Amino acid sequence: MAAGSGGRNGGTDERLALAGMLFAVSMTFIDQTIVSIAAPSIIRELGLSAGAMQWVVNAYLLALAAFFALGGRVSDILGHKRMMLVGTVVFVAASALCGAVPTGGAAEPWLISFRAVQGLGAALMFPAALAVVVEVFPVRRRGRALALFFGVAGGLTAIGPILGGWLTSWSWRAIFWVNVPVAVVALVLTFLARIRNTPRPEPIDWPGAVLVAVGMGLSVLGLQQAAAWGWGSAATWGCIVGGLAVLALFVLAELRSRDPLITMRVFTDRAFAVDNAVLFFAMMSFVPVFFFASVYAQIALGYSANQAGLYLLVFFAGFGPASQIGGRILDRRGARPAMLLGTVVGAVGFAGWAVKITDLSLGAQWVWIVLAGAGIGLLLTPASTDAVNRAIGRSYGEVTGITQTVRNYSASVSLAVLGTVLLHTAADRITDTLEQRGLPPQAARGTAEQITRSLTGAGSGGSAPSGVDADLLAALRADFAAANRPVLYGMAAALAVAFLCALGHPGTRVTTEDEATRRPAAQAAKREP
Repeated sequence: MAAGSGGRNGGTDERLALAGMLFAVSMTFIDQTIVSIAAPSIIRELGLSAGAMQWVVNAYLLALAAFFALGGRVSDILGHKRMMLVGTVVFVAASALCGAVPTGGAAEPWLISFRAVQGLGAALMFPAALAVVVEVFPVRRRGRALALFFGVAGGLTAIGPILGGWLTSWSWRAIFWVNVPVAVVALVLTFLARIRNTPRPEPIDWPGAVLVAVGMGLSVLGLQQAAAWGWGSAATWGCIVGGLAVLALFVLAELRSRDPLITMRVFTDRAFAVDNAVLFFAMMSFVPVFFFASVYAQIALGYSANQAGLYLLVFFAGFGPASQIGGRILDRRGARPAMLLGTVVGAVGFAGWAVKITDLSLGAQWVWIVLAGAGIGLLLTPASTDAVNRAIGRSYGEVTGITQTVRNYSASVSLAVLGTVLLHTAADRITDTLEQRGLPPQAARGTAEQITRSLTGAGSGGSAPSGVDADLLAALRADFAAANRPVLYGMAAALAVAFLCALGHPGTRVTTEDEATRRPAAQAAKREP
């Protein structure tokens, strides 16, 4: 890609801009998995309970989900470059403070609070960084640029376990401090790229921001805590239903607002609605696969945390190249062909992986893992880019905020539902194994549930139980491997639904900036009496 100069970009260096945004968002992707690897060391040194450690993980994800929409809108109003810089500084400052957590009674509130601030920084920075890339690259080359953006950034998620294992061997605090030099590089590249800040001074819909934050926060909290509280708990359903009710109120309020946080008429664009539906169901497979595959590799295959990270890299052996192909298909033929192909390839890959999951050998699985990654890679960039290309009046931050909110909410739903499936299936199979070995049914069930929760426990990264004989350990590993089969079938089913959604895409393409800007206005004019 040639560096941009003059004209549309006002002298912006496209390559440096893309590199700067990649360094910035890499922190948020790595942070999704790196903390889980260090969890045992954090618990030991700070004396945290398993529940407190779960909140160290959840606080980040909750803040991320709650403030994505606001972050996208504010980046449009104050300027994408400015909010990317602000978000990066907030994120890295919170990271440094997480690494500086004191020991003693203050450790728990300190760490949880600054993890939430990290999530806020990521919510401000990510939509703005993505909007910068969208704004810098013209439509005709945007697919390839965002394919590189999502391909590299997505692949960095798998680096988390490897980097986390290496850094934790020195000090678990380093998993937070490593963000400091990365942020410095991102900031330097951003300034060198000469990116223009293009603010659009408009009022901020603060009531809408509060409603969407409360609605997303409550519903995601219910989904996160479903495993701990139980699906029959009033607290679980109170949070989920209450959060959804607040989100419904948010939609009604936005429809009546003169300056809404989210312009709801963008959903009247059929292509935009389909893009987000495809992203919602596809992300049910993409985001949770990091957790499930990492735990499976450590328990069923007996891998170390670092080896589990390498296991995840097999997925990205398909994802990386396919994301580039998906970007080229988008630029040449539009999003629909890439989404249809990606959902089919991904569904076949996850289904084949499910069949081979009980063959405790990477050699038997790698072809299907690569196919699963390739399917996601083919569809992710086209669906995301096509949605952003249809931004209302070039409100790229607002639209990226919408798409990222959809992706994060989908991941929360999937982790909650598929996590419950894994827990129950594993407990049932381990119970049968223990009963066959002479343990009374009630004792077998209690032991099975205890083993299962310790295997998939909050942020522990998973490890095979110690202190059992080799035969029983082999049986438990086989049981846990088999319990992952319905999880992978569920991911394949989600991609099948995404395929049905993709069929509804009109197949139209956005080829110029003016077209992206004019279409929604023209559609709105047609609806006026």
